[in-house]
Amino acid sequence: MDMDQQKKDLLEALSGAEKVLIGIGGEWRLRDDGRDVRLRSLGDPVQKELREAYAVLWSLVRDKDYYVVTTVTDGAVYDTDFDSGRVVAPCGNIHWRQCSKACTKDIWEEGEVPDDICPHCRAPLTGNTVEAETYIEEGYLPRWEAYKKWQTGTLNRRLVILELGEGFKTPTVMRWPFEKIGFSTRNQYFTGYMKPFSRYPRKRESGPRESRQIQLPLSADWQIFK
Repeated sequence: MDMDQQKKDLLEALSGAEKVLIGIGGEWRLRDDGRDVRLRSLGDPVQKELREAYAVLWSLVRDKDYYVVTTVTDGAVYDTDFDSGRVVAPCGNIHWRQCSKACTKDIWEEGEVPDDICPHCRAPLTGNTVEAETYIEEGYLPRWEAYKKWQTGTLNRRLVILELGEGFKTPTVMRWPFEKIGFSTRNQYFTGYMKPFSRYPRKRESGPRESRQIQLPLSADWQIFK
């Protein structure tokens, strides 16, 4: 299937969607420019392609009841027009800071704590992500609860699921839960933009449910949004 047909199918699916669930995976992380990831920004020239992809994706769902689940930890999605109240990052955010010794469940914003030193035990702070030695999950849990509540409202609604750039590094966060939603929710339209080795069928119909997958090649997930 060529790119033009993929765009057509995507727009057709979204036009009738009542709800849109968006999964954003590692292919949408900030590009490496040689600097520490905390110093990179979506506004950097090297991020132009990714920045434009985010912008177009948002324009397609801006008037929809959407929710974004991302496994990317660079925080770039929070620098877009997406409503941060409709975004959950269960793998954390490098710009959220936690005690490297996990002496407290407190979590701080970047720059909130002087010298990036824990005010409780004086240990260095580290990114509040799954890469931490002890990941403090309280950072994302409030938004996760909001996401689960939103998800209950998808039953018997025309739901479009977009899974973008996700592999199998953290399948329990996005891949497998999205599969479960995709095959259990009625009146659903599933469109997955992901790796060619996906286990979804191209088309499956069972009663009023309709499911479709469109595949994109590796490293080209965002190209369709140009």
